[in-house]
Amino acid sequence: MTEWGMALSDHLEVRVTAPNLVQANRIAAQVVGRRLAAFPQVVAPISSTYWWAGEVQQAEEWLLLMKTTTDRFDDLAACVRELQSYEVPEIVAVPIVQGTPDYLEWIRRETAPEYGE
Repeated sequence: MTEWGMALSDHLEVRVTAPNLVQANRIAAQVVGRRLAAFPQVVAPISSTYWWAGEVQQAEEWLLLMKTTTDRFDDLAACVRELQSYEVPEIVAVPIVQGTPDYLEWIRRETAPEYGE
């Protein structure tokens, strides 16, 4: 527990890539609408290099940075898989190890399923 009374692993930043801006914005709107993530940020095109189908590939992608809680990660990942066109989508989470109490509480509140009802 931190001095703020929350375990360090209670909050996550989830990183997802999308093949285009339309798909990135659709994912962002849906995860907020379903209260799975707070404040998705769509980052300008990035250049990705990776192995796929036995060859080195390069592609322009859009990066989404989303904040959520560990309790909501599985539902968030399922939503991204539903909306994402990649066969193996990038869905990775890193713990938020420190943050201001009011911001961390805002993330928790915004991703609470009952808050939007």
